[in-house]
Amino acid sequence: MTEDNYEDLTECALSEELEAQLVNTNRECVFMWTNKQGEAFGVVMAYLPKDGKIWMTAAERRARISAIRRFPRASVCINSTGTSMGGGKTVTYKGNCVVHDDRETKDWFYPEFAAFLRPDENQARIFRDFLDSPARVVIEFTPDYKLSYDGDLMWARSPELIRSKEERASRTSEPKNS
Repeated sequence: MTEDNYEDLTECALSEELEAQLVNTNRECVFMWTNKQGEAFGVVMAYLPKDGKIWMTAAERRARISAIRRFPRASVCINSTGTSMGGGKTVTYKGNCVVHDDRETKDWFYPEFAAFLRPDENQARIFRDFLDSPARVVIEFTPDYKLSYDGDLMWARSPELIRSKEERASRTSEPKNS
């Protein structure tokens, strides 16, 4: 970040701890892929973070499934707005997708996903049972690049704020005339 503008925000990335908190606090992301025409497209999806990956589910007939089978590169963006973390924190990942339709993946994924989204045991069971349908698949997203942002860091490094702090400090450190 330069002294007089916000053009370079490279020093305003989330710490690893805040990134992990964001990913584990939120329940929805924006999942983005490229369609047949080569155009970017995205939707809000619920997700499960597990072992450094983002796991999601959709019906096989959704356009995103054929798109990522054709070209497995995608992006996921997670934002803190609406969470206990407040706004101004975000992480975007680029990575590869694998579409799973096997029973073994569904057997571990649906219960964990449902419990992550619905902490009430009964609600989780009902949700899991509705998810487990014949034409539903599981998306495994493995990130290989990230770009994050912490608005609190940007604000803390804002030139006006820094000048104000310096001015207050100089006023309190100056000797007073009697």
